[in-house]
Amino acid sequence: MAAKPRFRKDADAAAPDVTDDSVTGAVAAGDGRKHPVDETLPPLKMFTSGLQHVAAMYAGVVAPPLIVGPAVGLTAKETAFLMGASLFTAGIATLLQTIGFWKVGARLPFVNGVSFAGVAPMIAIGKDRGHDGIAVIFGAIIVASLLGFVLAPYFCKLVRFFPPVVTGTVITLIGVSLLPVAFNWSQGGNAAADDYGSMTNITMAAVTLVIVLALRKLLRGFLQQIAILLGLVIGTLIAIPAGITDFGAIKEADVVGFPTPFAFGAPQFEIAAIISMCIVMLVCMTESTADMLALGKIVGRPADEKIIEGGLRADTLGSAISPLFNGFMCSAFAQNVGLVAMTKIRSRFVVAAGGGILIVLGLVPVAASVIALVPLPVLGGAGIVLFGTVAASGIQTLATAAMEKGENALIVAAALGIGLIPIAAPQFYHAFPESLLVVLDSGISTGCVVAIVLNLAFNHFGRKPDAVDEEQQPGEHVVPAAAGVGVH
Repeated sequence: MAAKPRFRKDADAAAPDVTDDSVTGAVAAGDGRKHPVDETLPPLKMFTSGLQHVAAMYAGVVAPPLIVGPAVGLTAKETAFLMGASLFTAGIATLLQTIGFWKVGARLPFVNGVSFAGVAPMIAIGKDRGHDGIAVIFGAIIVASLLGFVLAPYFCKLVRFFPPVVTGTVITLIGVSLLPVAFNWSQGGNAAADDYGSMTNITMAAVTLVIVLALRKLLRGFLQQIAILLGLVIGTLIAIPAGITDFGAIKEADVVGFPTPFAFGAPQFEIAAIISMCIVMLVCMTESTADMLALGKIVGRPADEKIIEGGLRADTLGSAISPLFNGFMCSAFAQNVGLVAMTKIRSRFVVAAGGGILIVLGLVPVAASVIALVPLPVLGGAGIVLFGTVAASGIQTLATAAMEKGENALIVAAALGIGLIPIAAPQFYHAFPESLLVVLDSGISTGCVVAIVLNLAFNHFGRKPDAVDEEQQPGEHVVPAAAGVGVH
């Protein structure tokens, strides 16, 4: 029998507590009633609650393909297709997680979507390579995901080697690494264009940023959850008279369409790209584990080893299937964990309904192409909040890492410093072999490796297991306020 993993009894202290006596009482009493996680709701409430989950994570799902598509050289129509495919595959991954089969699925109200962790490495892999770049990305994702599926039963036993000092550093690097993308969008996205960096573009980005911040401050409940989406809509409407909105993609999009398998060609396999995406997969598995621990506390069904193993299998299987339909790596969306805590609707079937909505959206290309209407300066203004929230989430996680003890501050300093090299000094590794640049040019990958190695060196090697600081145990996870992005 597998040994029970060592998790802190207060591992999810940062997660909102379950205070509904009717829920906790039913669970504790074992009176035969269904656990709230397994309850089904009336159809209308099921649909509207599922739609709310979709709204909270929609921007986070379409943003990665919107970043990667232009970076690898895809046209606006191809990028819109990629966004539709990401919605479709996010729906499949969410159904695997919530409904599940065999030993696959946490069977918790867990939303899965495209992981931001892979954006920077994917850009490094496929930059300016067009369809070949996408094919190499898909090949690397398939291999990394299948390896992750095999490792799932063992990974949940190794989770203590990924404490907040590691995960917090990596999440922070994800946000910081993506901020330059938002700045580029704010200037217009195309450095060769005549209006790149113009007053009109930057002003439009600033206006959108202010709108998003104002909406987050003034709105409440569901509307606050979708403040970024509302900001994008308002910013786009303002941009129309400014003449920077392109309606080309929506005119060319089909009303109904199925994501053609391997539309960009058969997957290609390059060892450096595979290594890079394997690192991303480890990051995603770590974050999903933390999210499951937090969500288990919220819904009154603690995430034990069996639940974590099933959840990781759903993550990795969904990610392996995703490239077949032109989607990217999938993992948990943390803002939806916060949404469950806020609404106290704990039914996994509500989230499954959201997965069904995502699949329908993916089968209607014109719906995905509407997102392409958003001018890049508008997206850049919202992106500053979107990506900044990721970095802020990492900082929140680091706040639980007992920075005053041991060498934790040194671990963070070294990992952040090395991880920021590709941003601060893009040509730093110019003399290195091209095969290594795929990994080295991703600050997330290099920063993650450094954080893991230093954490092992300072907090594990040469120390008895019982001597590891309690603050270093995994599972403590700060659920960020939902702002339209998931970190996985």
